Amino acid sequence: MYFDPLYFKLMIPAMILAGIATLITKTTFAKYSEVAASSGMTGAQAAKRLLEGEGISDVKIEETGGFLSDHYDPTSKTLRLSPTVFQSNSLSAIGVACHEAGHAIQHAAHFGPLHLRSALVPATQIGSTGSYIFFILGLIFHQPGLVLIGVGLFSLVVVFSLVTLPVEWDASARAKRLMVSAGIVSPQEQISAGKVLNAAFMTYVASAISALLTLLYYLLRSGLLGGRRD
Repeated sequence: MYFDPLYFKLMIPAMILAGIATLITKTTFAKYSEVAASSGMTGAQAAKRLLEGEGISDVKIEETGGFLSDHYDPTSKTLRLSPTVFQSNSLSAIGVACHEAGHAIQHAAHFGPLHLRSALVPATQIGSTGSYIFFILGLIFHQPGLVLIGVGLFSLVVVFSLVTLPVEWDASARAKRLMVSAGIVSPQEQISAGKVLNAAFMTYVASAISALLTLLYYLLRSGLLGGRRD
């Protein structure tokens, strides 16, 4: 197996950051999963109230499997919440549910970055799998055109990761603001629920950094930034 010191030199910091962000997210979620909201609302009920308060009635709220698999599907206008969020009345569950409801509100408000991210999904899926193939083949067969295709495809992954940051930040900001005005949590409870969202946002930051460093590796190893091609 080929060992490339440059790759590990660039990626080890990103992997460490990603591991720390994931650990903080899980521990913060676990901590506030033990704290019930004074309103007694479950995550599903909180999301429903948040959406109704914004005049949104055409979004379905469903329970889905998995741990922290919560997401909003704009194609079917469906908000899917994991069991620990859908059924729980904890501050963690409410924070996550309101964050996902924030995405539905973004969709209804035609929030530009959300629509851009959705449009990038198909290209990003191709780029994440195809970039490595083109890049390696280009290096092996000394075909700069294939290398450029690989770099270009992975650039789509980087753009997706960067666009994701304002989308996730805005959804959390909406959730923090509206969960109080909708009477779902008190201002002090919002601080605790917000800590869960802040921790989760760091995982997206770590992902974006990892994507940028991977692109930097491609550029250096291809010689496009003066690195060595071998």
